[in-house]
Amino acid sequence: MAKRQFKTESKKILDMMINSIYTHREIFLREIISNSSDAIDKLHIKALEDPSVGKSKEDFRIDIKVDRDARTITVTDNGIGMTAEEMDKNLGCIAHSGTLEYKENLGDDADSEAIGQFGVGFYSAFMVADKVTVISKAYGSETANKWESSGPDGYSIKECERDGVGTDVIMHIKEEEDGEEIDDFLETESIRELVKKYSDYIRWPIHMTVDESEWEETGEKDEEGKPKKELVTRKVDKVVNSMVPIWRQSKEDAPDEKCIEFYQSTFHDYEKPTGLLRVSAEGSISYKALLFIPARTPFDFYTREYKAGLQLYSNGVMIMDHCDDLLPYCFRFVRGVVDSPDFTLNISREVLQHDRQLQAVGSYLTKQVKKELARILEEDREKYESFWHSFGKIIKYGTVDGYGKDSELLKDLILFRSARDDKYVTLAEYVKGMPEGQEKIYYVSSDSVAHAKALPQAEPVFAKGYDVMVFDDEIDTFVTNILREYEGKKFCNITSDDLGLESEEDKKEAEKKDEEFKEVTDFCKETLGDAVAEVKISRKLKSHAVLLSTQGGVTFEMEKYFREMPGNEEEGIKASRVLELNSEAPVFQTLRDAIGSDKERAADIVRVMYGQACLMAGQPLDDPVGYSDLVLRMI
Repeated sequence: MAKRQFKTESKKILDMMINSIYTHREIFLREIISNSSDAIDKLHIKALEDPSVGKSKEDFRIDIKVDRDARTITVTDNGIGMTAEEMDKNLGCIAHSGTLEYKENLGDDADSEAIGQFGVGFYSAFMVADKVTVISKAYGSETANKWESSGPDGYSIKECERDGVGTDVIMHIKEEEDGEEIDDFLETESIRELVKKYSDYIRWPIHMTVDESEWEETGEKDEEGKPKKELVTRKVDKVVNSMVPIWRQSKEDAPDEKCIEFYQSTFHDYEKPTGLLRVSAEGSISYKALLFIPARTPFDFYTREYKAGLQLYSNGVMIMDHCDDLLPYCFRFVRGVVDSPDFTLNISREVLQHDRQLQAVGSYLTKQVKKELARILEEDREKYESFWHSFGKIIKYGTVDGYGKDSELLKDLILFRSARDDKYVTLAEYVKGMPEGQEKIYYVSSDSVAHAKALPQAEPVFAKGYDVMVFDDEIDTFVTNILREYEGKKFCNITSDDLGLESEEDKKEAEKKDEEFKEVTDFCKETLGDAVAEVKISRKLKSHAVLLSTQGGVTFEMEKYFREMPGNEEEGIKASRVLELNSEAPVFQTLRDAIGSDKERAADIVRVMYGQACLMAGQPLDDPVGYSDLVLRMI
C-alpha cells in the first residue's frame, strides 16, 4: 500500500511534541503501556456488558519483550484492537484521541479508567525509535492490519496476520552518537525499572520474561558428603507491576504500618514519619492522596538541590515525580502521592498554575496538612517539638513569604521559647497565660534564654510578672512584623518598643529627667556623632547603667540578616542605634561631674559606656583594640 501522509502538519507537531512536551525520553514506555491499558479497559467493559465476548478480568494482560539483537521493544496487549480505519484515524492524525472520544460516548457514569486524553502519547515512541510498527486485530474483525512509520514523512497501513484480538507496538530503537544512553532501553532490567517507576499501578498485569537465579542440587556430593549446588539461571515469565496502589486500598488492607513501610522505601527515609494523612475526595474532581510529614530534614533540604513536591498519578500512572505547586512553600517538606482519573498524562507546570480544579486540590490538601500538624501539636507535644526542631524554620519562612499570604494558616503552628519557664509555647499559650492587665506580647531577640533573662530591658517586664518570648532566629522578628498582633495583643520588642508599663505619673517624672539631664545627653550625642541616632535617659533601666536599643523599623536582628545576605557584606540596611542611660547609676553622676570639669575625660567615659552597651547588646565594636586601650588607660 502506498505511503500516506499524516493528516496534520505532522513534522512540525511531531518535532514540537518530542522536543517540548516531554522532557525525559524514558516516558515513552509509560505512554505505550497506558495505551495498552486503555485498550484492555474497552474490551473489559464490553465483556461485562456482553457475556459472548468470553473474557473475564483474569484473562487480560500486557506483555513486554526486549530483543537486544534486533534492537526492538515490543509491547503487546489483548485489548479491543483497531481496524484499519481506526488506525488511520487514531494513529494517522496526531493529537486525535480515540480514548477521549470513547470516554465521551460512554458518558460520565461509565466504569472506565481510560487514561489517554490528547492522543500525542503514542508518538513519544519516536523519541527513542527510528521506526514504529503497530500490528492490531480489532474485536469482531476477521483480519489484522499493520501500521508502520519512520517518523514525520508518513505511514503505511496494510493487512497482515495476527493470532487473537489485541495490539503489538514494535519499536526499533535508534542508533545515535549518544547510543549508550539509548542502548540502556534494550536492557531488560532497565525496562523493568521503568515499569516500576511509571506504570507500577496500572491495574492490568504487565508480564516480562526475566532472568531469575537460584541454587539447585547437582546430584553429586562434595568431599564431606554434602550435596553439591550450582547457581542456575532461567528465563521466567513474571508479573513486574504491583497493580493496586497502596493509596487506593482501604485502611483494613493497608494499615498504618504498611503505609509507613511504603513511605520509607519510596522516599528513602529510615525514620518513621511524624504524620500520615489519607485523603479520598469525590466531586468535580475526584482524587486520592496519601501524604506523609517526615520526622527529620533530608541532608539537602535547605539547598537548591532539594526537590520538593508530591508525586502525581493518573489512574496509577506516574505523570510527575516532584510536583511542587500543589502545596505552598511552607509545606515543601511533605511527601506523598496524589492520584486522580481527572489528571491528564500531559499535565505541565503551566497547567498546574492555572487550572482551578488542581488549585482546589492543593487548597484542600494544604488544609489537611495544617489540620494534622495542629492535631499532633495538641495530642503529642513531644513529637511536635521534635518536628519543630527539624522544620520550624521553614514554617517561619512560610509565614513571611509573599508578604504574609500564609500567615493566618501558620500562626497557630509557631513555637517560641518562654524566658520565664524555658520551654516552648505557642502564641495561643502565651496569650492564655498573660496576667490580668498585660496588654502586649513581649519578646526579645537573644541566642539563649539565660542571655535574654540577663538583658537590662527585661528587668521591668519580669518585675511586672510578665513573660518574654525569646527569638533565637533572625527570621523571628520578621514573623512578628508580618503578624503585628495575635488575638488583639500587639507584639512588643523590649529592646526597641515602648513597653507600655509607665503610669501617667511615671511619664511626667521621666519628662522632667529628660529636661534636667539634657546637657548630658547632648554631650554624649556630640561625642559619639553618627555612631548613634539618639542618646536619651532610659525608662527601662533598673540596675544596669546603659543599654543599646534601636529606633525605627530595623532591629539589630534585621541588620544582621541583611548583612549576611550575599552581596551585602560591606553595605547593608543599618539599624538606628540609641544609647540609653540610667540617671540613677553612679557612673552617670561621674559623667555629669566630668562634663563640668574635664570634658576630655567625660568624652572617654561616654565612649566606654557606649562600648559596654554594644557588648551587652551583642553588637560588634567598631574598634576593639582602641576600646581596649581606652579602658586600660582609664584604669
